[in-house]
Amino acid sequence: MPILVNLDVMLARRKMRSRELAERVGITEQNISLLKSGKVRGVRFDTLARICAALDCQPGDLLEYRAGAEDDSE
Repeated sequence: MPILVNLDVMLARRKMRSRELAERVGITEQNISLLKSGKVRGVRFDTLARICAALDCQPGDLLEYRAGAEDDSE
């Protein structure tokens, strides 16, 4: 998929663990892990907003479009 998730980068920049983010956002750590790996088909805007609030970032800091980054594993 040409949409890359840079959640792991923002977590590292904020020196925050997935567990702490999951608690702040109100979702499971497993869902954070799936999001970090890009194995989700979508994310709700309210969840994205809570992630951005917890990490003090913009949605564009987390999501990136990269042409040619097609995932052949579908």
